[in-house]
Amino acid sequence: MIIGYARTSTIEQVAGIESQIKDLQTAGCMKIYNEQISSVAQRNELKRAMEFSREGDVFVVTKIDRLARSVRDLMKIIEELEKKKVSLRILHMGMDTSTPTGSFMLVILGAVAQFERDMMLERQREGIAKAKAEGKYVGRKPLPLEVKNEVLRLIEDGMSKRKVAARMKLGEATIYRILKTKSP
Repeated sequence: MIIGYARTSTIEQVAGIESQIKDLQTAGCMKIYNEQISSVAQRNELKRAMEFSREGDVFVVTKIDRLARSVRDLMKIIEELEKKKVSLRILHMGMDTSTPTGSFMLVILGAVAQFERDMMLERQREGIAKAKAEGKYVGRKPLPLEVKNEVLRLIEDGMSKRKVAARMKLGEATIYRILKTKSP
């Protein structure tokens, strides 16, 4: 069976998840798991997809960064799939771990992707430090008090943090920050 997995980091990236699902369907995926969650969070759909896979299956993703957050994470996922005798296919790279060359190239490209991400984060940190030194970086605007109060009221009324975030059009992390700063 060909199993697909699609992921975007936020629920706002609707076009991204739809595009991935379309590509996975075109690739012949019979079962597609998808989620809209940060790669550093608990990826339950990825776990379910990997648990569902069986010997001889092909696990398909559109891009390497949709699957793994680092080379170490990628290697762990590949190892788990290999134990189950499931091959991994990455569409936009034309990679397939069912061949020794495909496995080798995937490791090399995974390392390059990790290096690229590390360099981007370093440039970002340098840019922020420069902007702060020049007094141009002031951080995010504080939320209006009425928004914070509405969030607290909804939570106290028993609404889940996820639903509050969706209703208020805020990120879940913002909800947690509001709760953290709430006085006892």
